Amino acid sequence: MPERQRLKINRLGAQGDGIAEYNGEPVFVPFTLPGETVDVAVEGERGRLISITEPSAERVEPVCIHFGRCGGCALQHFNAESYSAWKCGLIRSALSMRGIEADLEPLVSVGLGSRRRAVLTARRDGAVVQLGFHEAGSRSLVDIRVCPVLAPEIVDVLPGLRELVRPLLGARSELRLHVLRADNGLDVDVSGFDANPSPGARAGLAKAASELQLVRFSLDRDPLYQSGAPVVTVGPAQIVPPPGAFLQASAVAEAAIAERAVAAFGKRARQAADLFCGVGAFSFALAARAKVLAVDNEQAALEALEQAKRRTQGVRAIETRLRDLFQEPLSRKELDAFDLVLFDPPRAGAKDQASMLAKSKVPVVVAVSCNPATLARDLRIMIDGGYRLERVTPIDQFLFTHHVEVVAVLRR
Repeated sequence: MPERQRLKINRLGAQGDGIAEYNGEPVFVPFTLPGETVDVAVEGERGRLISITEPSAERVEPVCIHFGRCGGCALQHFNAESYSAWKCGLIRSALSMRGIEADLEPLVSVGLGSRRRAVLTARRDGAVVQLGFHEAGSRSLVDIRVCPVLAPEIVDVLPGLRELVRPLLGARSELRLHVLRADNGLDVDVSGFDANPSPGARAGLAKAASELQLVRFSLDRDPLYQSGAPVVTVGPAQIVPPPGAFLQASAVAEAAIAERAVAAFGKRARQAADLFCGVGAFSFALAARAKVLAVDNEQAALEALEQAKRRTQGVRAIETRLRDLFQEPLSRKELDAFDLVLFDPPRAGAKDQASMLAKSKVPVVVAVSCNPATLARDLRIMIDGGYRLERVTPIDQFLFTHHVEVVAVLRR
């Protein structure tokens, strides 16, 4: 049974939990702040907040009614100035652990209602369909009705999506809905259903998607209904992403990253590489200044980039290449052809590619990451190879979470 204890919160952990000490061991208490005295149900290293006896002066009223249960946000109760300082501190700490000191630029925030992409979970609770996010540290689902972080267009369609997926839900199944607010409407892809729906059920799903005025509705990335092609504008290009494709969570953040990448170009730059390019979010920005090699291991993403390239005028040549950069990073010899290399890998980072860059003659590298720890590792490799860390910009496109996007510019 959990023990009820009164504890003092000493600091915030890297996941956004308050950390207290009990019997000489740390206890992680979500939704608390440094300096607070709280009553907690302690079970192992986790504590469930019961009440706050002495609140912090930095505590503010959360902006969402679901905060405290929904695991999507961890820090809505932290005032803006302290919250920004904490996010920047995550980056400084990760860099410091690798022996890197850097002056960070001010945190770029995307603002409420700007998240255009969400992965929602749906399940049955008796006759009720729940749709939302899991509770923090739990498999329980919070059936969300509002979400100040998501684009309003996504929030508005939640009631309709509950009914849309009802025929796909078994008693024990749990669906995943990838929802994208494209420029011209919503794109929804559903996965995790137990069995392929019958032709009659598919017709019913298509009719429901039409009534919701979705631009595209897919089952396991296979389009079932389309009223048109979902379009995402990236600089001068209009990209039609494949169902469930990765995109930056916020268009504002995407533009901020692209702006800093283009600003890093040297005056005589002619060749650039966009590694882990996806659908080309940064390829088109780079192509306004130089010829670009865009490399990724997702064939569907590269096909979307190619199609957008054919429709776009006013950019220099973009060459796409299908290649798994984890298994086969660009070699030093291949890299030496480029005046600038941008890489934006998954959270695991790009250790092997960073090692090749460290051996190369590339004048400028732009490293983009949503994981400060693996970014710091990769930066350390390149700094040891002769690069100087010139600029570090934190971008808060994952509002109220412990995640933070970082753009780092290195120059030989």
